[in-house]
Amino acid sequence: MSPAVVLQYVLPHRFLSSLAYRLARSEWVPLKRWLIATVVRKFNVNLDEAANPDPESYPSFNAFFTRPLKPGARVADADPKAVLCPADGKIAQMGRIEEGRIFQAKGQHFTAAEFLADEAKAEAYRDGWFANVYLSPRDYHRVHMSLKGTLVETAHVPGRLFSVAPWAARAIPRLFARNERLVCHFEGEHGPFVAVMVGAILVSGVETVWSGEEIPAYADRVIRKDWRGKGITLERFAEMARFNYGSTVVLLFPKAMLASMEAIPAEAPVVLGQRIGTLA
Repeated sequence: MSPAVVLQYVLPHRFLSSLAYRLARSEWVPLKRWLIATVVRKFNVNLDEAANPDPESYPSFNAFFTRPLKPGARVADADPKAVLCPADGKIAQMGRIEEGRIFQAKGQHFTAAEFLADEAKAEAYRDGWFANVYLSPRDYHRVHMSLKGTLVETAHVPGRLFSVAPWAARAIPRLFARNERLVCHFEGEHGPFVAVMVGAILVSGVETVWSGEEIPAYADRVIRKDWRGKGITLERFAEMARFNYGSTVVLLFPKAMLASMEAIPAEAPVVLGQRIGTLA
């Protein structure tokens, strides 16, 4: 086991993430200026796409990190049968769910039941489809709807905050089913689907358009919220949530909902709005 992987097990995940949370929201000018400049330089952030391209004008690092894009910077695939990529980033993995098992990396899987923290709901996705999109620090950090859907339920699942970078996915068993996450169940015109916002070390903040900040606080048990009858329907391509400093979004679809998924290889770059699948 490499030193980097050993550190993932021994580091105080929640303490470090809580510290990063406070630093990211600091409005002390020297600190926020240094944090923003460091990320822009190190990760080659394209500020020309931002609605506000001036890094000096953001009041905090988090405001910069969750920056909106200028109108027209991303467009949805025009085909109404296209299932849209929910975010900018890279494909970690995508494809079929095989008898309830989701592929993580070579030699690594996790089950839909443990990932959703609900064995009954996982049955709908037993032989379905999944897409795992990894957002790097350079990316746009808002997550949008792949399909039109009405929010049914959310489940805040407690867990670790391991890195979700590709090297960690290859080394840490069941990583995505062990990390803190917000599971969002939707009912669409073609059936149910799920979008799961997965936290990671230093990047564990999740905020939704319907209820604001969900993580932190961190959970010590599964917290379910029933949104039936609340009229929360989000259009295809509409913003649904954001990461207050990065991570991964995983989508699950039932077998009968999709005719196919695109053949996008692991670690290939993707952008919000491009086709990742086709409705049946």
